[in-house]
Amino acid sequence: MVAITTKTLFAEIRRQQQLSKSIAEGQTAISTGITLNKASDNALAWVQVSDVGRAQAQQAAWQTNVSYGTTRAGNAEANLSEINNLLIRAQELVTSARNGSLNDTSRAAIVEEMSTIRTTVGELLNQTDYQGVSVFDDKQSVLVPVSRGLNLAVVGTKQEVSEGIDVNGTDMSLDDILAQSIAAIESGDDSTIATSLEGVQAAQSHITVEQAKQGVRSDRLETIGNRLTVVDTDLTERRADLESTNLADVISRVQSQLLQLEAAQTTYARINQQSLFDLIK
Repeated sequence: MVAITTKTLFAEIRRQQQLSKSIAEGQTAISTGITLNKASDNALAWVQVSDVGRAQAQQAAWQTNVSYGTTRAGNAEANLSEINNLLIRAQELVTSARNGSLNDTSRAAIVEEMSTIRTTVGELLNQTDYQGVSVFDDKQSVLVPVSRGLNLAVVGTKQEVSEGIDVNGTDMSLDDILAQSIAAIESGDDSTIATSLEGVQAAQSHITVEQAKQGVRSDRLETIGNRLTVVDTDLTERRADLESTNLADVISRVQSQLLQLEAAQTTYARINQQSLFDLIK
């Protein structure tokens, strides 16, 4: 009889411990707003939350890639804009060099500025960011994964930007065109300078087209980034629905369990005060 009573008391202790644990979990759910903390809370919801979590991780990776691509695209746009401005200035200089009254000093000043433009254009084409990544890709654009099955080229290549410029039927590079213009200005020959001007104008038109192409890349990145943000918001709301606490239900359950625990503790205390002889009567 004593053994049975002892087992009963131990069972009561375990029941009260479980009640206390359940109450603590309920209080945590109320304070955090999250009910689903382990698979046993709701097996189906737990699986769904796990699926949503994996999707969120993938979305986060794609958003990071879009952010990276957007930064690179912005750098490329800035460099193309600067190159375009330099070529506009080069046109002005080559045009002014056709002035037959220029003296040697003025011509030398134009040559010096043209040489600086040539050097700066080369630097802009080969510039790297703080991580050592080139503003423009070399030979082949790097594809960046930004969504399931979708990889984007976020910038053009140095070769696309600087080479293959049609000047009166001849393919030339930006460097070739600027070098030709400098040589023409140094020669002082008006017809040669006029021909070199056509090259600079063709180069500037080519860069304008490259700017438009880069703008399309940037717009596409922005569109995909916005779409990823919408999907991420939907996933966050879905996860919140699965994990969130129904305050009314949880508060009601905790209050009921508190009453049960209080009654059980009172009963246990009263029984525990009885003597062994009382228990075996």
